[in-house]
Amino acid sequence: MDPERAGWAPPIPDPGKVICLGRNYQAHADEQGVAAPEAPLLFPKVRTALIGQGAPIELPDPAIEDRVDYEAELAVVIGRRARRVSEAEAMACVAGYTILNDVTGRRTQRAEKQWLRAKGFDSFGPCGPWIVTPEAIPDPHALAIECRVNGELRQSSHTGLMIFRIPFLISYLSQTMTLEPGDIISTGTPAGVGEARQPPVFLQAGDVVRCTIAGIGTLENPVRAGAQVQ
Repeated sequence: MDPERAGWAPPIPDPGKVICLGRNYQAHADEQGVAAPEAPLLFPKVRTALIGQGAPIELPDPAIEDRVDYEAELAVVIGRRARRVSEAEAMACVAGYTILNDVTGRRTQRAEKQWLRAKGFDSFGPCGPWIVTPEAIPDPHALAIECRVNGELRQSSHTGLMIFRIPFLISYLSQTMTLEPGDIISTGTPAGVGEARQPPVFLQAGDVVRCTIAGIGTLENPVRAGAQVQ
């Protein structure tokens, strides 16, 4: 094993689907200077982006992407097959909750209409440290959420500020695609991303990113330089 890649595996190492939301907090849309979406803004996170607790976020070759940003998010893990479920039925399909850091290459994101590449670099999906069952989190919309980089508070918000809430999201998605056990829905990030700071601040080799959600714990990942393209 490469000691520089040491760390836990993500709690769901091979999910069938990782579905993410963009701009699901009004303040995050505001800091980006765009309107909040009228319907969920969805994009996939590829499975090969996932890493676990303690594993490094690897920076791409800066010639390809040099504006790497953090996004702390509450993630929902599906535990029961859900096809065309109602909002009233949706929460019975939840196996639990975890944390996902939707690491994003902002240069790529701004250059392309689709976000697949910007969100899909290897290691751009730290997830964990574990899954907490619904019994331990009776209200997933009542959780403090924050992100710190090198101990500096960057994001501080509350999951009650989501625009589209979890029962709606599960029902909405299940009208189109069957959600299966192990699928992950990441519910969007609040304000405070590095791109929106003045001046913008992006992740650098040697940084440590800590995403914390009350009732779940802390997902911590170091940042390191990746191999450059030859």
